[in-house]
Amino acid sequence: MHKTGAFDFFSGFFDSDNLRLFDSNEFKEDLRKSLYGQHIALETIVKSVTWFMKDPNPPKPLVLSLHGPTGVGKSYVTEIIARNIYQMGERSKHVHTFIATNHFSYYYLEQDEAQLIKQWIHGNVSSFPRSMFIFDRMDMISSHLINTIKPFLDYIPHIDGVSFRNAIFIFLSNAGGSAITNLTVDFWRKGKNREELQKSKEMETQIYQDIFNNKDSGFWHSCLIDRHLVDHFVPFLPLERKHVRQCVLAEMVILNMTSNHYLIDKVLMEMPFFPQHEEIFSVRGCHALKHNLMLYKYKKDIF
Repeated sequence: MHKTGAFDFFSGFFDSDNLRLFDSNEFKEDLRKSLYGQHIALETIVKSVTWFMKDPNPPKPLVLSLHGPTGVGKSYVTEIIARNIYQMGERSKHVHTFIATNHFSYYYLEQDEAQLIKQWIHGNVSSFPRSMFIFDRMDMISSHLINTIKPFLDYIPHIDGVSFRNAIFIFLSNAGGSAITNLTVDFWRKGKNREELQKSKEMETQIYQDIFNNKDSGFWHSCLIDRHLVDHFVPFLPLERKHVRQCVLAEMVILNMTSNHYLIDKVLMEMPFFPQHEEIFSVRGCHALKHNLMLYKYKKDIF
C-alpha cells in the first residue's frame, strides 16, 4: 500500500493544474450571487468551508450534509464549492460524485462493492489529499455504505498510512425536507420575513429526528450521527416565486436568451406552487427550468 510522504502531500496541494488559491471573500460573493433564497445555508457553508480551507491542520475531514426538498440548490452548492477550490471546478478529476440510483443497489450494498468503494476512496486521497467526494440521494443509500466509509470521516490520524483530514465529503439528501418545509410555511403563515428564519435548536432537532428515525434515510441509525462525524446538517428552504424568477433569469443568460418578462411569467405559470390558494412556494424549486426554457428557445428558432 502506497504511503503518502511529505513530498506527495505538498506536490498535491500546489499542483497548479488542480487547486486554486482559496479566497474566502470571493467564495462568499459567489454564493451570494448564485444561490437564491438560502440565507441559512449560505452563512453555514461560508463559515464551515472557509474555516476548513484556512486550517493548516484540521482534526478531521470536512463533512457537510445538505438537506431539503428538490430543486432548492443543494447540488448547485457543490458546484460553487468546487469551482472555488479547483481550477477545473466540478470537472476536476479530484471531484468525485456518487449517485445512489446509478452507482449502488437500492438500499443494498454487496460486501465486495463496499470493499471496492473503500479502496477507491483511499486511493484517490492517497494521491491527492484535497479530494472532494459528493454522495447524492443519501435517502436511497444504505446505512451499510455509510458505515463502510465511516473510518475516513473520523478523528483518525492515518488509515494505512494515509491522512484523510484534508478531504471534503458532502452528502445530499431530500430527507428532512418535509420538516424544513413545514417550518418555513409555518413561519410564513405567522407573517414573518423569510430572512428572519434562522437555524434554531427547534429546526435542528426536527431535521435530526427526521433523518435519524426515517428508514428511508441513508442516515437511519447511522454511526455518523452516533459519533457526531457530520460537521453541519445544512437546511435548504423551499423557494418562493421570486427566487424561481431569479433562477429563470440566470438560466436565460446561460442559454444566451434575451430577457423577456412575458416568457418568464409564462414559465412560472406552468410551474406548480403551494399552498393551493396562495401559491407562494415552488413544488419543484428551480428543477427542470433549463428544459422548459430550451423548449421555448427551440420553438423560436424553428418557427
